[in-house]
Amino acid sequence: MTTQLEGTELTRVGPATTMGELMRQYWIPACLSSELTRDGAPRRLMLLGEKLIAFRDSASRVGVMDHRCPHRCASLFLGRNEENGLRCVYHGWKFDTEGNCVDMPSVPPSADFKHKVKAKAYKTIERAGLIWVYMGAQANTPPMPALETLLVPDDEIDVTCIQRDCNFLQALEGDIDTSHFGFLHAGHIDPDELPEDHPIRHAVTNRAPEYHIADSPWGTQYAAYRPVGPGRVYWRFANFLFPFWTQQPQGEFARLVHARAWVPLDDHHTMFYYLWWKHGSALPAQPRPLFNGLKPLGGARPDLEFLPDSTDWLGRWRPAANESNDWRIDREAQSSNAIYSGIDNIHLQDQAVTESMGGVTDHDFEHLAPSDQMVTRTRRRLLLAARALRDSGVLPPGIEDAEVFRGARPKLSCAAHHDYRCLPCGRAERYARAHHGRADAGAAWSTRHR
Repeated sequence: MTTQLEGTELTRVGPATTMGELMRQYWIPACLSSELTRDGAPRRLMLLGEKLIAFRDSASRVGVMDHRCPHRCASLFLGRNEENGLRCVYHGWKFDTEGNCVDMPSVPPSADFKHKVKAKAYKTIERAGLIWVYMGAQANTPPMPALETLLVPDDEIDVTCIQRDCNFLQALEGDIDTSHFGFLHAGHIDPDELPEDHPIRHAVTNRAPEYHIADSPWGTQYAAYRPVGPGRVYWRFANFLFPFWTQQPQGEFARLVHARAWVPLDDHHTMFYYLWWKHGSALPAQPRPLFNGLKPLGGARPDLEFLPDSTDWLGRWRPAANESNDWRIDREAQSSNAIYSGIDNIHLQDQAVTESMGGVTDHDFEHLAPSDQMVTRTRRRLLLAARALRDSGVLPPGIEDAEVFRGARPKLSCAAHHDYRCLPCGRAERYARAHHGRADAGAAWSTRHR
């Protein structure tokens, strides 16, 4: 179980907090590249509890810095983005994308001291259609994580953004909890009515999978398995990657290239970034017919409606269905079992349940079960890494060797004879028909590589 003290350490992300300092060791997605225009208006950003502004200068360079002007603390959000810098409208002091003061027109030339003034600015990189920032204290920035989605050309990657009104951890935990799928998303589905080859058939035939859980070089991994017939087992492998990435088994393994980030904006708000390879099998979920094209899959409406963007600190990518309108739950669809949850969108179903827990879950109120093994293992992995950094200066996974992320890929499989790849050790193991499809094949995987 997670204690109140542990819950506080896990969920607070501001400066000088245990988890916040761990987050600051990594490159963090801050916004879409398309959200900043050359010489356009600055944009407010909230990230790890810090109020920042972002702008793109005349040469298309990106600056991300504390919103306060270092002169008298007026907000640079009000600033004029002009001629390769952002000028404070209060006294005209101007700053470049690296935070250097390049003009001090309110001070006589004889008293000018602009070379001594610097705004608090963070290093930035543009990759895969995103602006990334490094908010740590190290002079030498770490490498970008070697996620597969960052190893293909940028024009082959697409990104989805959705803000969630809860702490990053409870949002992230929905991605590593496979047992909820058979209820929240598919509790209304009768498996006997599904085609044999339907990708969710086995998940709804047996809604109580068993698990093998393991630490991995990049974080944690689960292997959830369900017997599905004589000599056959349905497997789902998924990953948590430091500090806030997940990978779900939702496509063909050979082409399943995607990554899902749950970026803390502050202690109570999270931005979800979904990066996927356009030519792969991890495209955003589409409603597949339930009965050979005769009936749609209930609750899988693909489109998510957003509120108009505002200039508020948290005014970006907000779903129109939210707590204020009960996430547009349809009680008639729920009671008739047309949609188990009554909410007609897969992502919105997760959004509703995690936001309903409050800004930060009361971990003392939880009663965790064997189906929560991946959740508890991941909490422990995060907490121990954050404490090791705080107490001994031990860098967390992926900072000194970003290549560890390359070994991670989710997988689903159902076969009696198949090539299995043990992701934590990077080895391929081939089980014979007599062993591979049985539950003890998973036990062999767990024992050999625990």
